[in-house]
Amino acid sequence: MSLTLSTLPTTNRRAFWFATFIAASIILSFGWACALPLAGFAAVAALTTARREALLLTGAVWFANQAVGFLFLHYSTDAITLFWGGALGVIALLSCESAGLIARRFHGFAGGLAAFLAAFVVYESLILAVTAATGPGVDHFTAPVVTRIFLINLGAFAALLMLKAAAAVAYRDAAKTFASRPI
Repeated sequence: MSLTLSTLPTTNRRAFWFATFIAASIILSFGWACALPLAGFAAVAALTTARREALLLTGAVWFANQAVGFLFLHYSTDAITLFWGGALGVIALLSCESAGLIARRFHGFAGGLAAFLAAFVVYESLILAVTAATGPGVDHFTAPVVTRIFLINLGAFAALLMLKAAAAVAYRDAAKTFASRPI
């Protein structure tokens, strides 16, 4: 039996998607640091992978962001920074789960958009709740700031979905091209 691109196991494609997803989060972490669009990443993970994988992928994105922050961007290592790092991880996972719940009930474009909106609303609501509970004040939760964060997350969401679609098309084209040629 010869191995062709069309017979490669889906685990190879999945591993490529995971690596691409995490690489994107690392690159974006250098630009946006603590404003990494975790809700956008969580929604795309929920839409493109099974539930367990989506949670693992979202956790990996959060971990990569924290690693970049502490190793390269010199985040402070005080208690509040460490607390917020952990809180962001939990919030990202809850955002992923909310997107997954919506995605499993609604399909197509509207379902994808609803999944993103659910992830974003959960993300921002929990950030607001933790901010209010820890006492620094919520004065920075203004319409322009939340709108900016929304647009960053929406842009990342759209870009990641386009990247996934482009990869799928490229894989199908390669599989068609090389289907009769053994590797």
